[in-house]
Amino acid sequence: MPSNLHPMLNVAVKAARAAGAIINRAALDVESVRISQKQVNDFVTEIDHASEAAIIETLLTAYPDHAIWAEESGQQHGKQGSDFVWIIDPLDGTTNFIHGFPVYCVSIALSVKGRIEQAVIYDPTRNDLFTATRGRGAYMNERRIRVSKRTDLRQCLVATGFPFRPGDNFNLYLRMMAEVMQRTAGLRRPGAAALDLAYVAAGFTDGFFETGLSPWDVAAGSLLVTEAGGLIGNFTGESDFLEQKECVAGNPRVYGQLVGMLGKYSKFATAGEKASVRQAQDLVPPETTPSADTQDSDATDDATDGSPR
Repeated sequence: MPSNLHPMLNVAVKAARAAGAIINRAALDVESVRISQKQVNDFVTEIDHASEAAIIETLLTAYPDHAIWAEESGQQHGKQGSDFVWIIDPLDGTTNFIHGFPVYCVSIALSVKGRIEQAVIYDPTRNDLFTATRGRGAYMNERRIRVSKRTDLRQCLVATGFPFRPGDNFNLYLRMMAEVMQRTAGLRRPGAAALDLAYVAAGFTDGFFETGLSPWDVAAGSLLVTEAGGLIGNFTGESDFLEQKECVAGNPRVYGQLVGMLGKYSKFATAGEKASVRQAQDLVPPETTPSADTQDSDATDDATDGSPR
């Protein structure tokens, strides 16, 4: 990282590392972590809450007049109405965490007058720190990062997310995945969208797409991607995507090709495009949806309190 870190980014790094220490300690005995369920397949743990509290305390100690927008506590902390809003995901990839699958991260972004200006994504399992300040580039640890240079989709690795919420349209996901899978070198679903975006910024993957994401999933990653020379937007290529629950990112050439494939699946697609998608043959029964009903009773009993993403 550059030695002259922006002061606000410095504080965000301190907050992310404090949260990462909490997560790493808990990971040593993940079986004892208390879990609750927000909805089917959407979990939250006591570690999400402890991590979020540590982040908020660090940020507000330094900047008591700033606002907070966090995944678990919403907008109840800080000075709401401020031009400075910290957007926080204290543990992105909670389902991975509670299974001991080491792909999860802390995500912190600062929005100033509606524009993301600072970003930190911290992977505590690998001690990888991704940072960006608008106009100053993106970094992983002490190294400047750039998006990949691949332009041929057949050589590209693309990350995505799978449907896991009630109401998610399996057929829509399957059609999107089929289009991308048959045109690329591979499709990956690591399970932590913030880290997926950091990996696009670092050039580890060439592109990313997912629906159903919240602002705290993508705020920090969006700045990392653009500061690393990439593009990010909704499925039709519009850059004002943060609260639209659909996201595509990649190096400029890959981004353009993904938008070309995925645009018709956007909620902002034309009427004709939406009609053609509706008329496509279903790959699974239309009523198929993520549901607790598919779990056996033993598995349900074992997770008495729940489990999140």
